[in-house]
Amino acid sequence: MNNITLAPVQTDQPSHLMPVFGRQPISFVRGQGAYLYTEDGTEYLDALTGIAVCGLGHAHPVIAEAIAEQAATLIHTSNLFEVPWQTAAAQKLAEVSGMEEIFFSNSGAESNEGAIKIARKFGHMQGVATPKIIVAEHSFHGRTMATLSATGNKKVQEGFGPLVEGFIRVPFGDIEAIQEAAINHPDIVAVFVEPIQGEGGVNTAPQGFSYLEEIRQLCNQHNWLMMLDEVQTGNGRTGKYFAYQHTNIVPDVLTTAKGLGNGFPIGAVMTQGRGVGVLTAGNHGSTYSGTALGSRIVYTIIDLMQKENIVANAAEKGAYIVEQLRTQLAEQNVTVRGFGLMIGIELPKPCGELVNIARDEYKMIINVTAGNVVRLLPTLNINQQQADQLIERLVKLIKTYLA
Repeated sequence: MNNITLAPVQTDQPSHLMPVFGRQPISFVRGQGAYLYTEDGTEYLDALTGIAVCGLGHAHPVIAEAIAEQAATLIHTSNLFEVPWQTAAAQKLAEVSGMEEIFFSNSGAESNEGAIKIARKFGHMQGVATPKIIVAEHSFHGRTMATLSATGNKKVQEGFGPLVEGFIRVPFGDIEAIQEAAINHPDIVAVFVEPIQGEGGVNTAPQGFSYLEEIRQLCNQHNWLMMLDEVQTGNGRTGKYFAYQHTNIVPDVLTTAKGLGNGFPIGAVMTQGRGVGVLTAGNHGSTYSGTALGSRIVYTIIDLMQKENIVANAAEKGAYIVEQLRTQLAEQNVTVRGFGLMIGIELPKPCGELVNIARDEYKMIINVTAGNVVRLLPTLNINQQQADQLIERLVKLIKTYLA
């Protein structure tokens, strides 16, 4: 703790923050690997990692060193100039993603905005005056106006009308609904879905990842763009570098963020196939796109993921955790699902209060989404001892709650 400056605690001062977050009554002053610590030194097992962000854990020494060194060298020059670290990071990301063109954004929502712009531009290039994009019910793509409109959650849309037009909503996993939409809407130009719906309850399609293969076939048939939102499922989270790699297909447009920067705000929208060359000079941009600092962080993280076999660890530990939870909670009428270290435990009743109980009584940070799904997003480099610790605490928590 020597030479570390902590933020001042001002509990007696009025807050000037806009009240848009429902905050828990706790704050953390430091982290180390899979753990977070309050000011008094109390340790919490972090099974949420900033909502799938800190995949390599907190205060990773290699990432910290890269940040410090780059911050002391050069943070930003703008895209008026060549940015060597940006070029290097794009090369690394192309290697692990299978994509050809990459634009660095600042968040998942911005990446998805880029995807929507690509779809519309693609449509206009085909002579479609009012291009439409198929999206899924219960999806979550962000909170900007276009991504909010694409999102399948009326609660987060409420109060922000009129929404952006041009989205056709179908049930997640329903290929027949997409086929029907194709008949009724000749101006469709793209399908945009999450391989696994994170905010929607860690939902996989009924037919599993073959859903993506079926979408790919339809997109090929109709000359549509296949676009995947891998903001949450990407960067090793599901036991593959990107979730679509559980199949043999490749999307035309791929978006990501969250684990891409391990806590540093950076995302990417990527293209290959039909998506290549759609956006050209002047079509898109961002002041902070691929700064020297952000790009070096991305490069360092991908390099670490490759050298330390992080994705394989996520697959192995995720399968172990799922198996143990299914076995130890077999009599509790719960459903355990997910891939890699993106895991959902659906309970037979609403369980939002488990967030506070887990934190206060079990010193564990979890999340509840869709009302009754405990969502686990632990560090991708979680070790066996930490995995067992997570299982033990979680099983006790759920058994006690459902008793």
